[in-house]
Amino acid sequence: MIEHLITEYGARPDADCTAALELAIRACQLSGGRVTVPPGRFRTGAIRLRSNVELHVSAGATLEFDPDPAAYPIVRTRWQGIECLSHSPLIYAYDEVNVAVTGTGTLDGGAGFDSWWSRTKPVEDWQRLLRMVADEVPVDERVFSPGHGFRPSFVQPYRCRRVRIEDVRLVNAPMWVVHPVLCSEVTVSGVTVDSHGPNNDGCNPDSCTDVLISGCSFDTGDDCVAIKSGRDADGRRVATRCENVVIEDCRFGSGHGAVTIGSETSGGVRNVVARNLRMAGPGLDHAVRIKTNSHRGGVIENVLIRDTLVESVSGSAVLIDTRHADEAVTGSHHPVVRGISISGLEVRSAPRLLELRDAPLSPVLDLTLNSC
Repeated sequence: MIEHLITEYGARPDADCTAALELAIRACQLSGGRVTVPPGRFRTGAIRLRSNVELHVSAGATLEFDPDPAAYPIVRTRWQGIECLSHSPLIYAYDEVNVAVTGTGTLDGGAGFDSWWSRTKPVEDWQRLLRMVADEVPVDERVFSPGHGFRPSFVQPYRCRRVRIEDVRLVNAPMWVVHPVLCSEVTVSGVTVDSHGPNNDGCNPDSCTDVLISGCSFDTGDDCVAIKSGRDADGRRVATRCENVVIEDCRFGSGHGAVTIGSETSGGVRNVVARNLRMAGPGLDHAVRIKTNSHRGGVIENVLIRDTLVESVSGSAVLIDTRHADEAVTGSHHPVVRGISISGLEVRSAPRLLELRDAPLSPVLDLTLNSC
């Protein structure tokens, strides 16, 4: 494998190496290979990966991202299930093949309550985006200029094939941490997520096919793993399921839900297997959480959870909710949840094993608990 050290392209410790990273990635793209961050602390803005490029963060290396929104150009992204043009994710790839982020070093998103986390959901921008969806504005015209828009995901391959994210430690994310969108053949293995900001979901496969999440550790400010497929009308427009997802041999510490589906489920979710998991708590609300509502719609089916140890959760170990944030059931797109099988679940401390919150037009169908 051809290796490109970023220091050979002008990067220096404790200095901005955005330009050096871009030069190294461009050079690496010509032949394929690895762009390596050596030991030390390096600062950067947005990084855009290209086909056949592996970004490798060496042991002892930290890549620290600039918290200034101006360091992140406007790109096509998906924010809470809606496509738009807003700030680039910190590490981004679009329509590429064979991209990777690897190494045992640290990726530090630089977020905090004095920067990204204070912009939890800009109300005016969010309402404007919802109006654009209602008015069927084309995605390329849903543009949020610099200084507006939304907190970016940390790592977001978008419409990519053969994606690997392996062994890195990710901290201080602005938003969702590992967020593949409309991708296929995705492997997330050995990753450590330790990020407790708002909406700091650990790993969100979003309308993806053939996903493996293996041997990872999650301590998050929101859901740990959350499988998604688009929000409301915009999710139905894209109409792409998230399917064939395996979650195995992972550890879950703090978070709202360890293995979660939703709440953005408008494209549907099917064929999910979660096995050999350990949920250590005590800062975990639910072990398994399925959440959707009558605005999301979509079909959630064929979900198998097995051989999972839960030390403690503060809420129901298993929560299935088809009226999440929609108590009165005000929408007309009633979701379908069916074919949920849970076996070999050991819960040592929880107020309840199972909680169902469904509605007459969106009941939970074919739910099986065995040896729990």
